[in-house]
Amino acid sequence: MGVKIELYNDHFENAKRYGIPKAQLIIADIPYNLGNNAYASNPMWYVDGDNKNGESNKAGKSFFDTDNDFKINNFFDFCTRYLKKEPKEKGQAPAMVVFCAFEQIQRVIDEGKKHGLLKSYPLVFIKNYSAQVLKANMKVVGATEYAVVLYRDKLPKFNNIGIDGKKHMVFNWFEWKRDNSKAYPKIHPTQKPVGLLKRLIEIFTDEGDVVIDPVARKCINFKGVC
Repeated sequence: MGVKIELYNDHFENAKRYGIPKAQLIIADIPYNLGNNAYASNPMWYVDGDNKNGESNKAGKSFFDTDNDFKINNFFDFCTRYLKKEPKEKGQAPAMVVFCAFEQIQRVIDEGKKHGLLKSYPLVFIKNYSAQVLKANMKVVGATEYAVVLYRDKLPKFNNIGIDGKKHMVFNWFEWKRDNSKAYPKIHPTQKPVGLLKRLIEIFTDEGDVVIDPVARKCINFKGVC
């Protein structure tokens, strides 16, 4: 099995020039609009992660400049243009999986409806750790992540065959297992585990389907998820 990956270091609004094919699945981690509070409860706010050392150069900073001017309407314009059309047959419809902050869930659902993605359901990802360590003595800290599955009308393509060849229920919560740092070094502050992304792609696509991540500006043609 092989995987063809194409990465375009450009804005998704310029996608037309690259001839990107329509996708069975669009999966994206949109900016959480945390602004200057991006590192607020994270040890990285301080030098070497220790508040005794004073503030680091990340204090009062956002993750990326684009976090402040992300236009969700433009994002959905792109996604609905590059999502495959609704097929006549059942079990083949395309879908989107959008990672977002808990506070953004309703906005993502509402914006999806404006663009014809009339149906949705949430996904929850359970961690055994929290990035909010600086709040641990002040409140219950967050140890979950969220996403929304969006689709037009027909239920999306769905693969629930296990390694035993039998069908299994797929719950709307997933265990969030951190990557091996040697195999997958961290290059993004909110990087998602590769194993988790592979699992979602396995559920919503078949071998040979196209998957687009417009926020990372990449198009992946899966000839087998490995």
